[in-house]
Amino acid sequence: MRPTDYPLNTGRLTLYWEKFFNRQGSDPQDLSSLDPVILSSWKRCAPLFDPLGQPRASAIRLSLLETLLKAQTDLISISIPHLEDIFQYTIGSDTAILLTDGSGCLLAVTGDDTAVEALNQLGLRIGTYWSESQVGTNALGLVLVNAMPIQVVGPEHYFQRYHHLATSAAPVYGVNGRIIGVIGLVGRAEVGTSHDLALVMGTARAVSNQLQTNFYLEEANDQIRQVRTLLETINDGVLAWDNDGKITQLNAQAADMLELKATAVRGMPLHDVLTFPPLLAEAVAEQKELIDVETKLNIGSKFLNCWISLRPILHSWGEVQGFIATLRPAQAVRRLINQQIATPTSFRLDEIESQSTAMRGALRQAHLAARGNAPVLLIGEGGVGKNPFARAIHNGSPRASQPFISINCGAIPHELIIEELLGYEKSQNGERRPSKFELVDGGTLLLNQIDSLSREMQMALLEIFETRHVMRLGGAYPIPVNVRIIATTSADLERLVADHRFLPELFYRFSIFKIIIPALRERPSDIPYLVERFLARVSERSQQPLWIDDQALAILQRYPWPGNIRELEDVLERAAVQSPDGVIRLLNLPDNVRQGRVFSAGSPVTQPVLTAAEAEREAILRAGWACDGNVSRMAQELQIGRTTLWRKMKRLNLAPEHFKAS
Repeated sequence: MRPTDYPLNTGRLTLYWEKFFNRQGSDPQDLSSLDPVILSSWKRCAPLFDPLGQPRASAIRLSLLETLLKAQTDLISISIPHLEDIFQYTIGSDTAILLTDGSGCLLAVTGDDTAVEALNQLGLRIGTYWSESQVGTNALGLVLVNAMPIQVVGPEHYFQRYHHLATSAAPVYGVNGRIIGVIGLVGRAEVGTSHDLALVMGTARAVSNQLQTNFYLEEANDQIRQVRTLLETINDGVLAWDNDGKITQLNAQAADMLELKATAVRGMPLHDVLTFPPLLAEAVAEQKELIDVETKLNIGSKFLNCWISLRPILHSWGEVQGFIATLRPAQAVRRLINQQIATPTSFRLDEIESQSTAMRGALRQAHLAARGNAPVLLIGEGGVGKNPFARAIHNGSPRASQPFISINCGAIPHELIIEELLGYEKSQNGERRPSKFELVDGGTLLLNQIDSLSREMQMALLEIFETRHVMRLGGAYPIPVNVRIIATTSADLERLVADHRFLPELFYRFSIFKIIIPALRERPSDIPYLVERFLARVSERSQQPLWIDDQALAILQRYPWPGNIRELEDVLERAAVQSPDGVIRLLNLPDNVRQGRVFSAGSPVTQPVLTAAEAEREAILRAGWACDGNVSRMAQELQIGRTTLWRKMKRLNLAPEHFKAS
């Protein structure tokens, strides 16, 4: 019934009902003043029910009812207090207050006992359906059809059995906008008013709002739990505080770094817990953002070296409501940098084989050095393998899992070497650079050509040895470091000490493990092993097998190798490229190696002296290359007979094709 149709005229409504059903559901002109929602419902019900018959209010099975009530716990628990409020307002008016789900199944009933009992007598108890298809025209069923508040009074009900009732109902909406329940009020028709509809409308709106509030609150709680889980999962420490300077968030990582208890410091003033350095305090005061700034936090009597990022937290209208800072220990940053810049190496001392007495002695010293922590000095000519030797010592030490960084002191200008090794606290453009000792903290630093260090850097290095701290250029505080230093040199450090070009104290530091690596010419018996290892490495890289014949290997063993292992590898790589079938022969070797020429002071010096047989072979080889394998021209150049030349070439296992291929 429309609120504008009051005061109630039961006689007129009864007349409309009788006229409609006496004319078999026709729509005479005199029914135009009837509520069109009621008239539409009568038309839908007319083919289905006898208005004078018994309504077919079906009920859900008891086992299913328990499941349904459990599934609708949230709706019921939120609605019951509101139903009780309506009951307090309508007490004594013989009224029942109902709650159904979105299908019209009755979930809860309260109100005057007489009204509740009257509904039971009509078969309308918990578990029965109040839909239009079950009990005809009624307010609760029409709400589900029309999705709006409805009031049905007396004869407006389709079944005559309900003409003494007035039903008012309004929908309860879920967060998705669908009807998930109905709030209904059932009383006697003669006492029904339009206020009943307003009452259920307000109650349904309150229940809908409470459901939405609970949904959004739970969603917000889920997000908070996710954020807290995220804060505890990330490796960085997170610290947040509000505009009043009170700590609002502190994850476990930050608590561990700052040695604080998170639950104890939340809500405490930040300045009671730690002290910011001037740079950070200025950024907070000016509400500026900082990204990855290296600084030092003061926590009581302790200090924390860390990298910090600061970001203001803004209200929706743009005003700053607090700050959040992420903390990362300086050591963690160094480890990350180490992974990017440290030199990867897997070479080990056990892989070095030698038949030379001098080399075996160096290996024994290297094994001893690997077990210690003292500085190591590797002495040897250029190309003897000092760098691989240093890496092998590192890999055999307890620091093997820590970073290894190599610096060539001779390749960096004197004016830059101090900045390169010590770093600087702040440059002209505000940039900070950690020292190499910080980056390799816990590992090994290799200083190649240590004799190239300036006297100032030698003194700084000696200070690091003695204090185990490094002071950046422009820094205000020393930084503890745990670094093992391996140095290499090709110079005579004792002479440099005598000439006052190398600090004697630093030389004595390196004298604990002073290892002399012999030149390759002093250990020719190791050449076959070195050749085999290099060719195996190249074969693996090129996926093509490489070999060397005995004659070529014999020449390699006789050559004095002024460039040591580095020169040997260069010669082998060139020979491998020139070998068409993967076998390195004598003709694939460079002229100076075959002839034993060593370039010294700009002029070639032939050594060693060739035997007559070797000289004859060398003459035939040179003639073959010069004449492109033409035997007749070769015989003329050598001034011997063609038949004699053929005989000598056969004895030396040489063929013209070798020279043509070359």
